[in-house]
Amino acid sequence: MMDNDLIRWRFEKRLIAEINVTADRFSVFDDVHDGRFRDRLKLDNQTGSLTITNISTEHTGYYEVETNTVSESFWLRVYDEILVKEGDSVTLNYDHTERDYDPIEWGFEDSLIAEIYKWDDGFTVFYDALDGIFRDRLKLDNQTGSLTITDITTEHTGVYELAIDRRSRMRKTFFLNAVNEEISVKKGDSVTLNSDRTEIMNGVSIEWRFGAEITLLAETSRRVDGFSVKDDVLDERFRDRLKLDKQTGSLTITDITNEHAGRYLLHLGPKHLNLKQSLKAFTVSVSDSVHCCGSTQAVIRLVLSALVGVATVILLVYDIRSRRAE
Repeated sequence: MMDNDLIRWRFEKRLIAEINVTADRFSVFDDVHDGRFRDRLKLDNQTGSLTITNISTEHTGYYEVETNTVSESFWLRVYDEILVKEGDSVTLNYDHTERDYDPIEWGFEDSLIAEIYKWDDGFTVFYDALDGIFRDRLKLDNQTGSLTITDITTEHTGVYELAIDRRSRMRKTFFLNAVNEEISVKKGDSVTLNSDRTEIMNGVSIEWRFGAEITLLAETSRRVDGFSVKDDVLDERFRDRLKLDKQTGSLTITDITNEHAGRYLLHLGPKHLNLKQSLKAFTVSVSDSVHCCGSTQAVIRLVLSALVGVATVILLVYDIRSRRAE
């Protein structure tokens, strides 16, 4: 930074941090916006960069940085990720027992699907939006503003946004992921996660990611005719276990252990495709191999039971004959 630099950071037009080099002053205003930034803002006094820690969905919105010479803006979207099985229901919560703002609007992939107006105690659900994929599946809580989606399918995978009061521009964002496939595999076996593609078309890239941190495991791109696996990530638990099919983009994991259980995401490029169009999910569970002695013990018990039964019959016949002889 220069000696006369003045840097201001704003969120939704309100000042949240400032650097005044001339006055040797570095300030954060983390009590604004209902204190949502309290103890979360860190200013770099060398570069002027702003770090937001322990981020949550209430930090979604427009950020602006202004210096003596330039002004830039950013749109930051923070979302809660929700994993749900096909056919199940999920409730996207407003996190209030009563509606404090008006109106409340729910959107899916930038299309309005439900809204509530407190002033006339009215609400509307747009079942016919997006080719009717939500028909008879949306339930809106008129008291709290929460939205329930029933009988979920993969069509409902994507980004949901709750817009609270247009003037305050408060937002909460969810990424709902309907699991396409659940796979159970025995420890030590291999499993192939299928891309359902026979060929990767030109310009289409594939990314495989794993776990809550969405760690990149493998990627391929027909544009450069190349592919790579990242088996050194996550403490190398995937070392020498990943095989990426260059033709189809399917991913095989060999010699599976409990460390490999979890959620795998397939992202099909190009990057401009939205999440709904480009995502497939798998949940892999790993079970111990069936012990040989387990079935053997069952057979032994069955044989012993039969032998005991035979012995009982023999003793009974012997006892009857003995009595007759007497």
